Amino acid sequence: MDFLSLLEKQSSSCAEKPAIIFRDTPVTFNQLKETALKIANGLSAQGIAKSDKVAIFLPNIPEYIYSFLGVFILRGVCVPLDFMLTEEEVINFINHSESKVLIAQEKRSIDLVNVRNKCPSLKAIILFEENKIPESTEKDFLFWDELLKEKTAFKKTVPNDQDYASIFYTSGSTGHPKGVLLNYAHLQNPLETFDYFIHPGDKDSLLCAAVPFSHIGGLDYMLFMLYYGITLVLMERFIPLEFLKNIEKYRTTIFCIVPAMYVAILSVKEYDKFDLSSLRFAVVFGAPSSPVLLERFHKACPNAYLLNGWGMTETAAPNSFLPTGTNTKEVPNTGKFPPGTEAKIVDDQGKSLPDDKDGELWLKGKAVMVGYYKEPELTRQALTEDGWLKTGDVSRRDKLGRYYIVGRKKEMIKVSGEIVFCPEVEEVIQRNPKVKEVAVIGVADKLRGEVPKAFIVLKENEQLNEDELRYFLREHTAHFKIPHHFEFMASLPKNRVGKIDKEKLKQA
Repeated sequence: MDFLSLLEKQSSSCAEKPAIIFRDTPVTFNQLKETALKIANGLSAQGIAKSDKVAIFLPNIPEYIYSFLGVFILRGVCVPLDFMLTEEEVINFINHSESKVLIAQEKRSIDLVNVRNKCPSLKAIILFEENKIPESTEKDFLFWDELLKEKTAFKKTVPNDQDYASIFYTSGSTGHPKGVLLNYAHLQNPLETFDYFIHPGDKDSLLCAAVPFSHIGGLDYMLFMLYYGITLVLMERFIPLEFLKNIEKYRTTIFCIVPAMYVAILSVKEYDKFDLSSLRFAVVFGAPSSPVLLERFHKACPNAYLLNGWGMTETAAPNSFLPTGTNTKEVPNTGKFPPGTEAKIVDDQGKSLPDDKDGELWLKGKAVMVGYYKEPELTRQALTEDGWLKTGDVSRRDKLGRYYIVGRKKEMIKVSGEIVFCPEVEEVIQRNPKVKEVAVIGVADKLRGEVPKAFIVLKENEQLNEDELRYFLREHTAHFKIPHHFEFMASLPKNRVGKIDKEKLKQA
């Protein structure tokens, strides 16, 4: 994938069209190209060239996009870091990736001087918003505005799609970091998948509010904007009311969010009074979604296709979509995979299973990662010798070739020998009209080994007790799937991408 050519193409064909709208301020495609070239020049002056790593530690602001593009123009390797990381995590990931430059914004809980001192590979820290830094420490940094003024012209590099492009850290702040290594060919996969299922055009607009740029889904938004020449409406964080206002104001046609965000949107008073008629596609990623939620939201935007999607960082997501025209209430699945991706369902011994049997989903093809950076043992555990990736997702395939994600293997509970999947129980509980949000985990039980426990958030002004909920569940699911414990909460903890954080629930 040649980012310099893409920038030149879009700045030529739609120079004055907004590429990004952030805080109601537009950035045209011509401005995007000019800023990205300046960043490439500035990084080149700091010694960054092909295959060198540049870490980015910023919130979701346009400068994250400029930084991505500057590195990609030089055919370097981006190491995007979540702005919610701790100082220890930032240091660990920079050292593991051997990043030469860090582009960062000052954050109260992060001592960037300490980061520099503990990261021997770092040659420079480029700081955004220098006015927030004490004068005594200014000498320790370069500044964003100085980078933009650099006159040294970078040397153009011949694009090779096998060159490494990014390292996305999915876990491992201590011990063995899991840095997913992708090359420039992998960055083409989201575009090909999106094009195969969605068919976007230059009249579309994207609303990005759900995913940080440190996540593969965040990078996807930038790729879609640049490749299709469409406007990206960028929000620094997800705020349900502002999300709805932006759809109405900017006539957004496409967005992708996780199930918990639908819950938040549906909790906005008079959410259905917003004009959402511009929407063509509303996509839900992450955990298996509730058809009840999607159906409620669909009433507010009947012109839109509501699609389930699925993907992993390890497979340069997205990878599959529910086919358009499918009845969302009837088929809550993740759909099909595009050409170039093989999928199969296997048992615990890796043997293929027939249709309608639950097993682990394995994938093979051009979307599958190079491996985990500098972690050969983790890579061997995830990838078979003949190139199949073990996704860890339990799935089934129907006779039409559509795949259903049942849940993660780690969300499988054995209750007296019976298999129970937490998302399956959550979906049933979610059908109760008084329930706003639910999460189910497995907890130890002396008699049965393990049993489900449900954490429930009720809708405003609703009342529901444990006995009523048990009675409701007995009408809708098998007795061994009914949680043995219920805990009613004011809210559920969420992680950085808006998904319910079950690890925090387990720790609590």
